[in-house]
Amino acid sequence: MERFIIADSCCDLTKDLKSRFNAITVPLSITMGDKMFVDDDKLNMKVFMKAMKNHKGKIFSACPSPSAYRDAFLEAKDGFAVTLSKHLSGSFESALQGKKLAEEKGAQIHVFDSKSASAGEVLVALKIRRLIEQGRTREYIIEKIEDFVKKMKTYFILENFDNLIRNGRLHRITGKIISILNIYPIMGSDGDGNIALFANARGKRQAIVKLMDLIRKSGRPTEGQEIVIAHCNNVGLAEHVRKIIIDTFHFAEIVIVPTRGISSMYANEGGIILAF
Repeated sequence: MERFIIADSCCDLTKDLKSRFNAITVPLSITMGDKMFVDDDKLNMKVFMKAMKNHKGKIFSACPSPSAYRDAFLEAKDGFAVTLSKHLSGSFESALQGKKLAEEKGAQIHVFDSKSASAGEVLVALKIRRLIEQGRTREYIIEKIEDFVKKMKTYFILENFDNLIRNGRLHRITGKIISILNIYPIMGSDGDGNIALFANARGKRQAIVKLMDLIRKSGRPTEGQEIVIAHCNNVGLAEHVRKIIIDTFHFAEIVIVPTRGISSMYANEGGIILAF
C-alpha cells in the first residue's frame, strides 16, 4: 500500500512537490474582519496579499478541524502527518484527534509536530518521502524523523513585522524601533517550536551575512543534506541566498518554494524562511 504524507497548509508545498511527495494538504483558514480565506489550492494569493495589506486590524487564523484531518487520514489510509509547531497553532492537537477518529476506521497514521512552520514543514515532508522511497519500516521512519525534528534549524528574516505585532508575536514598541533603525532581526525556532531571536543586523546585506554565520555555527551537517528556502513574493532574495549557500556550503539539494496563505500571513511581503 502506498504511503501518503498529510500536511497542514503551512507546509508550503507547490503542486509539483505535492505530486513528488504523494501529499495531501489540509487547509487552515484566515479571517480579516468580515473576510475569510481558506488556505487551499484555490486561494488567490494576489487577492489575499492585497486584502492583508489593506487590513489594519488583527488577523485571525484557525487550524483544520479534527474531522478535516480524519477525512484526509481516511483518504490516505496509511501515512505520516506533518503539522505546524504546537506552540504556534492548534493544528497538531487537532491532527491527533483526527488520527484517533481515523484509526477507529482502519487508517494507520503517525503525526509529527514539526516544531517549525513553512520551510521547516516542507523539509520534514521531504525527509519522510526519502525514507519511504528507501523502503524503510514505519518504526524506522518515526524514529529517524522524530530525531531529525529535534535537531532541525529554522531561521527567518522579515521585511515587515506588522502581522507579528498584531498577533502578539512581537512587542509593538520593539517593532517600531526595528523599522526606524533599519534593523533586521534574524529569528527562528528555539528548537521546541517557539519563536526566538538569534541575531540583529543593520540592513539586509548584513542580515544575510549573519544568517550564513548561523548556518555555519549551527552544528548541523550540510554536506549531502537538503535545505529549504520559502519566500513571500521575494524570489530575487531567495535566489540570492541560494547562490550564496551554493558558494559557501555543500548541500545536496536546495528547494525554493513560495509561501502559501498562512505562511504569508506571518512572513508578510518580502519575508524569507530557511530550514535545514
